[in-house]
Amino acid sequence: MEISEIINPQNLVYEKPRLMNDNPMHYCPGCSHGVVHKLVAEVIDEMGMEEKTIGIAPVGCSVFAYNYSNIDWQGAAHGRAPAVATAVKRLNPDKLVFSYQGDGDLAAIGTAETIHACNRGENIVIVFINNAIYGMTGGQMAPTTLLDMVTSTCPYGRNVELNGYPLKISDMLALLEGTCLVTRQAVHTAVAIKKAKKMLRKAFENSMAGKGTSVVEFISTCPSGWKMTPDQSNKWMAENMFQRYPLGELKDI
Repeated sequence: MEISEIINPQNLVYEKPRLMNDNPMHYCPGCSHGVVHKLVAEVIDEMGMEEKTIGIAPVGCSVFAYNYSNIDWQGAAHGRAPAVATAVKRLNPDKLVFSYQGDGDLAAIGTAETIHACNRGENIVIVFINNAIYGMTGGQMAPTTLLDMVTSTCPYGRNVELNGYPLKISDMLALLEGTCLVTRQAVHTAVAIKKAKKMLRKAFENSMAGKGTSVVEFISTCPSGWKMTPDQSNKWMAENMFQRYPLGELKDI
């Protein structure tokens, strides 16, 4: 017997999720977006929801999300994805509706839409990619940028007196009565990916069960914006981002 047959007796093949198409991704090497896209596609497929899912993609690095997975997508203006998702879900209560947003979109221009959708307990899922920077438009400071972190608009590092504190918006959302699940995950290791997928599945199931709003935050890398290699980005994220944004469940009802 071959060693491969002992390790993998069912001859399972690691391959691209069925719902993802062959379009080349525009994300930079080492960016966390690609892994999260993979997890979203896998969970939807495993739930058998391919024909009943509608994703909402606003402005930012996630704007082309519709280009990579074979589900229905709806575009939204910058920051307005939770409002659009609210309308889509209320008009189609039998659909699985989720938004896919970055921190500049969700925690800056879209703060009001995010808070009020969660406070109403809309039966949607918010997938939140937090890389602490505006990745698409030149690496500017975002609400989630860490103290002393250098960006193109705070070249000497984020300063409390000038820029205020990094916004822990998921902690705020966990306090709202309309949220049923608020969790913070990452995809930098195999173990982290497995946990993240589990929580993403739980969020989607909550939506279909009418339990309220689920928020899955992904602490993510931005090698281009951070001016680091992919490997350096993962290490920097673990050493710095996780201190301000610790992984785990903030709320789970």
